[in-house]
Amino acid sequence: MNMASNIRITFLGTGGSMPKPGRSLPAVAIQVDDILNLFDCGEGTQKQFMKSGVSFMSLSNIFISHFHADHFLGLPGLLNSLSFMGRTEDINIFGPVGAVNFIRNAITLGYGRISYNINVYEVIPGTSYNLGKFTIRTLANNHTVPSISYSLEEKDLTKIDRKKVDEIGFPVYRLEELRKNGKVELNGKEYLLNDVAMGIKKGRKVVYTGDTRPVPEMPEFAKNADVLIHDTTMDSSMEPMVNEYGHSSARQAAEIALKGGVKKLFLFHYSSRYNDLDILLKDARKAFPESYLSHELGQYDIEKNDRLISIS
Repeated sequence: MNMASNIRITFLGTGGSMPKPGRSLPAVAIQVDDILNLFDCGEGTQKQFMKSGVSFMSLSNIFISHFHADHFLGLPGLLNSLSFMGRTEDINIFGPVGAVNFIRNAITLGYGRISYNINVYEVIPGTSYNLGKFTIRTLANNHTVPSISYSLEEKDLTKIDRKKVDEIGFPVYRLEELRKNGKVELNGKEYLLNDVAMGIKKGRKVVYTGDTRPVPEMPEFAKNADVLIHDTTMDSSMEPMVNEYGHSSARQAAEIALKGGVKKLFLFHYSSRYNDLDILLKDARKAFPESYLSHELGQYDIEKNDRLISIS
């Protein structure tokens, strides 16, 4: 399977706990070619979709980090609107323990009827999900309720050397089979992927932490990510309080980004106490210069990695 052509992040809502003008509740859309994924679904997410120009009718997967109101109360409206607009395709919803009951309650509010199947997966932390062009890995984080961090990882691609293919006389129409399985037997002879490989293109990676205190496993979980979207609820002067409530400061998130060797850190889940977010950005950039503020309806396209890693 080929790598995705485009991976685009759209920040639909960047605030935490309660909304304020210009700062909606947590929701991040990540489009991988034609597969649209939503990470958390705060109240008003469907309206944010409409403002963004990203069509929520193409939603395939929803990943809920935890079941605090600001992270999932947008689900009833969104799911009912999809039904009202004639959706027939299944949708997948992933979330921590309790997801089945919480989502059942959300979709049975009032007299609405959902016209399509909702597949709910209660995530056991550490479980991975193969979703075609990418894999979702999961990590239990450290919040005040069961909570999951998610890593969206594009699959690595083995680049084929067509000269080597021609030299060994391997049929071109079976190259994808060879790429997928690593070996193919043909006319009594076994052909290995390494026989025709030029190198490996590493897939892109986006990590969304949801709400969490700093956890020691996070740098490894986010290792070499193109983008880390980490809870940065308050500035470093508020650390004892922010940690007590199950969150991280901008400084703590930046230190995790530095340890994990990530390319970009996007600050996220801002406390409503902040009108000016520069204090959070300055805090983060002292530890990790490639720190950026996530903005309402802001979009970021992740460039393809064209560097080949040699196969030993």
